[in-house]
Amino acid sequence: MLAEGIFAYLAAAIIVLSILVVTRRNPVHSVLLMLLLFFHIAALYLTLDAEFLAAIQVIVYAGAILVLFLFVILLLNLKEEMVVSRYIGPWPLGLMAALGLLFMITLSLRSFVAGPSGQITAALIKTETHTKVLGKILFTEYIYPFEIVSMVLLVAIIGAIVLAKKKLRS
Repeated sequence: MLAEGIFAYLAAAIIVLSILVVTRRNPVHSVLLMLLLFFHIAALYLTLDAEFLAAIQVIVYAGAILVLFLFVILLLNLKEEMVVSRYIGPWPLGLMAALGLLFMITLSLRSFVAGPSGQITAALIKTETHTKVLGKILFTEYIYPFEIVSMVLLVAIIGAIVLAKKKLRS
């Protein structure tokens, strides 16, 4: 009963923090809320007995990625953008698009939940470690999505460098 209560708290906190991250006007506040969000996600991993994922969540995301976000926010100096009104343009159209996206996600999750179970079981994870099972799956079944994500991150890093150099030259 206690485990379900902790899980319910973490799930509710993650949802609320996610909404707060995207609705805050000050980007530094959003980054700090995202830090709290990442710690809640790490705690959720701990409740699922995935200690390695929790440690990676804290080290990579709460450590490196948030420092990068904060650096970019401070580098861009967003004071001029903060005076612009919050809702620009046709917000009902955006709301309809968001509801359509939510509907599509709901349909895809329904088929995903009812889909076939995989070969990874709790017994396999107990005989091997979480790290070994995660590494096998990541570098065999999901190697192409892994490489695509690494290419997207590389393009984002190059884009950030180009934008920063252009901003520093002006």
